[in-house]
This record gives sequence, C-alpha cells and structure tokens, in this order.
Amino acid sequence: MNAITPDIVAEHGLSAEEYERVKTAMGREPNITELGIFSVMWSEHCSYKSSRRHLAKLPTEAPWVICGPGENAGVIDIGDGQAAIFKMESHNHPSYIEPYQGAATGVGGILRDVFTMGARPVANMNALRFGSPDHPKTKHLVSGVVAGIGGYGNCVGVPTIGGECDFHPAYNGNILVNAMTVGVAEQDKIFYSAAAGIGNPVVYVGSKTGRDGIHGATMASAEFAEDSEEKRPTVQVGDPFTEKLLIEACLELMASDAIVAIQDMGAAGLTSSSVEMASKGEVGLELDLDQVPQRETGMTAYEMMLSESQERMLMVLRPGAEEEAHAVFRKWDLDFAVIGKVTDTKHLTLRHHGNVVADIPVPPLVEDAPNYDRPHVPTPANPDIASVPDPDNVEDALLTLLACPDLASKRWIWEQYDHMVMGDTVGRPGGDAGMVRVHGTDKGLAVTTDVNPRYCKADPVEGGKQAVAETYRNISATGATPLAITNCLNFGNPEKPEIMGQFVGCIEGMAEACAALDYPVISGNVSLYNETNGQAILPTPAIGGVGLIGDIDQRVGVAYGDGETLIMVGESAGHLGQSLYLREILDSEDGPSPRVDLQAERRHGEFVRDLITQSLLTASHDVSGGGLLVAVAEMAMAAVIGASLDIDTTAGSLFGEDQARYVVATTNADAVLAKAEAAGVTASILGTTGGDTLKISGSDAISVATLSETNEHWLPDYMATP
Repeated sequence: MNAITPDIVAEHGLSAEEYERVKTAMGREPNITELGIFSVMWSEHCSYKSSRRHLAKLPTEAPWVICGPGENAGVIDIGDGQAAIFKMESHNHPSYIEPYQGAATGVGGILRDVFTMGARPVANMNALRFGSPDHPKTKHLVSGVVAGIGGYGNCVGVPTIGGECDFHPAYNGNILVNAMTVGVAEQDKIFYSAAAGIGNPVVYVGSKTGRDGIHGATMASAEFAEDSEEKRPTVQVGDPFTEKLLIEACLELMASDAIVAIQDMGAAGLTSSSVEMASKGEVGLELDLDQVPQRETGMTAYEMMLSESQERMLMVLRPGAEEEAHAVFRKWDLDFAVIGKVTDTKHLTLRHHGNVVADIPVPPLVEDAPNYDRPHVPTPANPDIASVPDPDNVEDALLTLLACPDLASKRWIWEQYDHMVMGDTVGRPGGDAGMVRVHGTDKGLAVTTDVNPRYCKADPVEGGKQAVAETYRNISATGATPLAITNCLNFGNPEKPEIMGQFVGCIEGMAEACAALDYPVISGNVSLYNETNGQAILPTPAIGGVGLIGDIDQRVGVAYGDGETLIMVGESAGHLGQSLYLREILDSEDGPSPRVDLQAERRHGEFVRDLITQSLLTASHDVSGGGLLVAVAEMAMAAVIGASLDIDTTAGSLFGEDQARYVVATTNADAVLAKAEAAGVTASILGTTGGDTLKISGSDAISVATLSETNEHWLPDYMATP
C-alpha cells in the first residue's frame, strides 16, 4: 500500500487534524480508497460540517409535514391520500466550469432526489445568478446554463414552470445554478433510504459507471482559484433519455413490494448512497465492485466508489425479488446488477478482484463527521441613506428600471424550456408563481423561488426573513396557501468570520419567518466556498416555496381586465435603501434593507387569499424589486391594458421596496375595502385600468407597448451581440 502523505491528504480536502480523526476512527492508517471515501463523506458538500448546528434552528414540523429534512427530499400532505415531494439543490461549481453539463446534471440530480422517494416529477424550477453582463464570461455562461437546463428538462419530459435570473458583479467568478423539482406521490407509496433486512440483496440500476465526476463533491467544497478550468474532469455528463427510462422503471418497480430502500447516486456516487443507506438503517453493507456495471476498463475501487456518473440508483430489495426487478430494468433497457448484501457489521466492506479493498465503520463517516462551530461576527448595520432625490422624469426612471438586467423580461430564457409538457401547467413562467394541476384533480401546486442577495448582504437577518416572506407572498398572490419551503443556501468561505456571520444571520431570519408564517423547511442544500481568489458571492439563501390551491379555477394571475379598480394592500413608507431605484438611477447600493413585519406578511397574505377564494379579485401581484410602479407596469404588460394612477410621485412612493404589499385588481372595490377594514388591513385605491397607456398623476402617459418593448428587449439584444 502506498503511504498516505500530507500532500495526498490535502489534495483530498482534509485538514491534518481531520486526518488524525480518520486514523482514530479506523484504528489504523487508511488506504487510498478508504481515504477517498472519508474525504467525500467529510466534505462540506456531504457532511454540512460548517452548517449543521445552525440548520438545526430552522422549524421543520407542521401537521401537514410527512417527512422533513434528512431524506432525499421533503414530503407534505396535499390531501386525498396524496403528497407533494420537493427539494432544491445547487450545481454551482460544475456549471461555472462546464455550463451545459453542469446545469444539465444539476437538473438530473434533483429529479432523482424526488423520484427516489416514489414521486412522479411534475415541475422544475431554477434560480440563476450570473456576473456582470459586461464580464467576458457572462454571456457564454448564460448561454450554456440555459441550454443545459432546457436540454435536460425538455428531453426528460418534466415542465420547467418558472424561476429567477439576476446579474451582479459579485458572481463574476462563481455563478449560481440552483435547481428545484416538485413531484406527486401517493402517501402509501413513499420510499425511504434506510437499508434493512440482514442478507437482503443490494442492487445497482441505471447507467454504467465511468470516470466522470470523480472528486465532484470535494471540488464543490473548495474555493476556486485561477485553475478552475483544469477541474473540467470533475464535472459529470448527463443523459436525459436514460433518466426518463430510469424514472419509468423505478416507478414501475415501486408499484410492487420489491423495494425495501432506495437511494440515488448523487454527489460522491456509490460512496454516499451506500454509506447513507447503511447509516440510516444502522446496518452494514458488503459490496463486490467486480459486479458494478462499468463503461471503462481497468477502473480501480477508488474510481468506482468516487465516480459521479449520472442516472444511477442503489436499492435494497426484499429476498427473492431480484428476478422481478431485473425484468423491469431489462424492459427499460437499463443496467441491473446485484452488487452486494446488507450485513449486521455496521461496516462498509468493499471487495475487488477477490480482495477486501476497504473496510470502514459506517458511524464515523456520518454521525462522527466533523461538526464545526465556526467563528462568526454579525454584519455591521448599514447606515441610513440621506434623502433620495425624486426622479427628474418618472417615465424615464420606470423605463430604466424595466430594462435593467434584474427586472428585464426573462422570456428569452423560459421560452427555451418546455413549460407545457405533461399538460398540467396552468401558471406559466412570468407570473408570481408557476402552477401545475395535480393530475386528475382540481387541485393545483403553486411553486416559486426567491431571494434578494442585496438585502442579505446589507442585513442578513432581514434578508433571510424577506426571502421566505417573498415566496409566501408570491404563492398567496395566486390564491394558493403556502405550505412549506426548501432552500439552497449559497455563501462564500465559512472559515471567514464575516461570511459565517452572513450565514448565521440569514438562518436566524429564515427561522423567524418560517415560525411566524407557519411555513416550515422540509428539505434543502448548503453550498459554501463560492469564492474565487478570495472574492465571495453575495449571500444568496435561495428559497423554494410550495403552496396548494383546492380549485385551480379560482387562481388568479397578474393580468387584470379592462375597467377595473387597482388597490394596494399594505403600507408604503418609501423605503429606498438597497433598492433597484437607488442602484439603477443613482448608482448606489447603500442603505439598510427594508424591514420585514412578519405579522403583516401573514395578515396580508391571508387577506388576499380570502379575497381570491371569494372571487373578489381578477388579478393579484406582489410588490417587490422596483417597487409599486414596477408592479403595476408588470400587470399592465401582462394584460396589454393601460391604467390611470392617482398616486404620490415621490421616489419612495413610486419605487420604494417596503414589504408585505400587493397590488390587486377588482370589479368590486367597495367590497374589498370593506373587508380590508374588517380585517384590520390597510388598503388604498391606486386608480383604474383601461386604455393603452400607463398614466401617473402629474406625469406624461407612457404606452404599454413602449413598456413591453423596453422590458422585453434587453436580454435577447444582449445575447445576440457578439
């Protein structure tokens, strides 16, 4: 056996102290295969060693939560014996190195997390962050990532129903590609990953194992330097057509009683899947690597265990079910092999060419993984900004905002995604939340992703609250009841106290919001070390929210009708700190984040949902980035109908980003205002809809066609230029 040198330990992402812990756990020096297994299981990506103690602060329970964090995905009750199963994960580092395959395999991986639980995937979402549009790599990365998401999602036949995409120089060296999948299952057919039954067969299904993706989890747990291009071999290669076969084969076998436990091979591949199944079942696994289907010759045990080849699953079957299962996978033209058995040793034992090549106690790989209390310092409060000048010309300011990269239409992106496949999409991209019908019912699932990283950098606690609250608003605006969230927590290097302080602050804000809104976290992902040459991304705790509406015919969108009254729900204090107005018009990212009143968020969300249920609203839209006038303009563009507004024309009134606000449209303003007064909710008339221009009191009218042209053109024009 070759000696394990300090350089080899460092190459595996382990510190000298961690390596001493490995030797203590083993009672001896590990061999290179065993070292590789420890390195991936103790990586930040797999062990959450910097974040576990803080994640425990998040509320995870509610009467409708069937399974919270800890499994492949979270599960909630949606009535009628059905469950929604969902999760969001990151594929940031791979997507920066190789944007097409990095994004494609991010979609493939999150799909597997969901159908592993027994759910048919019904909707995909994504949350994307790119660098400055004028950075030389940005256009290439946007093109590759969007093509990868579309190429995989479209081919596998799951609709992409929405998402978000923003640009900021902080992401120049580390883009973010966060993928979310929602599936639906019968509650009595949910599958878990805990291996059970001593002697039960362990089977491998799906694609063959190759050398792609080796060290992917370790690479995702380190900062980038100038050599990021050299990490291309750690990016996996996806095949969506095989994934589609795998979905159908797994769901067919799940209809029987053959499967005892199932786990997808995601980060760290065969290692993480086998270790997690053994750990959760408090058993051991013995694997014969000679039986692993391989697409390359001469693969070592190390390579097979650390490969992140895609479209693969590990299962424990009941005794005697091997031939039944094999027949299903043969029918779908997928590899199937019995590669081991469940043991009572609580060890992961690997054989190759007749020899034991690794023998590791399982508990140290999981329960005894490092759990650090990283030093952290609070983010200093941003001072209030001095008085902000009102716009010289309201129309010009509005057009500038509508054309900025954050607010510009992302139609160029979502038109590359199939958002109608499966025939159940009822809320397309471009609104507050996407929505899919629960097949064969009148129920709908509303899905959204949100975060404002500028807010999180200025004030992590308020930014964490706001990210949760905005998903709550987006779902409520459709008429659906928000039920639970998943998250993808993207931050820089946790070994820096100020970065760890951002993480801890955002968790604190998220936890407070989830508790106040009765909106628990049921799954998630942490992505740290999003830094290049010491430059960290903005703190970006992306939140994916899911809600339920009992009758999709009651849902409303953002497009109002002609001759209706526009009403603002909520109060405006004119907060401009960290606003898009400040950034785009005055070239400043100063000031504090807006305060988030969680009681108001809940009260206003319940009020809007109640109005929708009573058919009192024709349209509803939350007020977020860009403020009130942007929200009305977005509704006007969606409706292709103008509006006349009688509102204050100060910068704070028009473009302030105060929270807990909605713009709603109604044909019965008296009833809405009466209900608002009875509910203790502030509501005020903004104006009426009609015509083909947006007219703001005291200002010139601007045509809806001009608004749309300005809003629609930035991204396609940007992508079309050399």
